Amino acid sequence: MDTRDTPEGRAEEPLPTSPEQLLEHLAALGIRTVTHRHPPLHTVEESKALRGALPGGHCKNLFLKDKKEQHWLVVALEDARVELNRFDKVIGSARLSFASADRLWRHLGVRPGSVTPFSVVNDREQRVRVVLQEQMLAHDPLNYHPLLNDRTTAITAVDLLRFLRAGGHEPLIVPFGEEPPDSQPTLA
Repeated sequence: MDTRDTPEGRAEEPLPTSPEQLLEHLAALGIRTVTHRHPPLHTVEESKALRGALPGGHCKNLFLKDKKEQHWLVVALEDARVELNRFDKVIGSARLSFASADRLWRHLGVRPGSVTPFSVVNDREQRVRVVLQEQMLAHDPLNYHPLLNDRTTAITAVDLLRFLRAGGHEPLIVPFGEEPPDSQPTLA
């Protein structure tokens, strides 16, 4: 078995776009960002524990595929509720499930724990549909990993949209993720 084809083997492969190249690309688009370095973070809980007073909206990113093999990158505030068994109706897709680490690498060129809207810089064929939580866009700034989970980059919502559109990704912006009163917890 060739370990280069496994998610574990890919840890040795260089990223298709480095965080530094991403930040250069953003600067070339006239987008100003601020990047903070920190220990690698793999979960929302780890991020909450280590971020301190870092201002703005803190976000999570879900890389999904639907039954028809369409890939989706869902970007939302870290506490937003995303019920996969119903989310297909929110975005107009077929039934959704989490995509594999291998698909994540092939389509977005990042590893699990580093999923970010910035990873569409590697989706030059626009095979991944981007979904943004409408409520998230009200926060300033928004915080995402710049392709690696050992740093966080702050960007305005306007500049995030400009970045996505410059790469040919017109995002689907939808309201979702707020828990109705008296509801039972589901997938967070």
